Amino acid sequence: MPNVLFDFSVPTAADAWSAIDDRVMGGVSRSRLRHDTAGHAVFEGEVSLAQNGGFASVRSTARAMGSPGAEACLIEVRGDSKQFKLSLFTDDGFDSLNYQSSFAPTGGDWQALRLPISAFRATFRGRDVPGAPALDPARIRQVGLMIAARQAGPFALGIRSISLA
Repeated sequence: MPNVLFDFSVPTAADAWSAIDDRVMGGVSRSRLRHDTAGHAVFEGEVSLAQNGGFASVRSTARAMGSPGAEACLIEVRGDSKQFKLSLFTDDGFDSLNYQSSFAPTGGDWQALRLPISAFRATFRGRDVPGAPALDPARIRQVGLMIAARQAGPFALGIRSISLA
């Protein structure tokens, strides 16, 4: 049985998330995670390459969400074929090591994606961290969503749920 971390059919589930965009380094991109009355969340905004920017992200507040023995992160999404990253954090830090896996929803239909825990790469400020320990799913404390890779312009990603299984 999956460990549901976020069920975005609950209107208040998106309240635990905040934006961390390239503004932290002088960029002008903007994003947010909001509840949609249709019963899901939407990660939306606009990525700008101005002022050396180029990413938008949102992150949940820190809390114990680990799931010992989990083999995958399940995310139910609907998007516009842009590439996104799911980030998992094992500490409460703002600027810390995180583990990322990329995904790109296709078409406009809802999709249940399975991202293997083994596919999450250790990164820091967008760069791989060689020699970092593998992701321990029992230690997950924060979850994030990001759009980067110089994908300028508006974006919208619908999200129904995020779980560990």
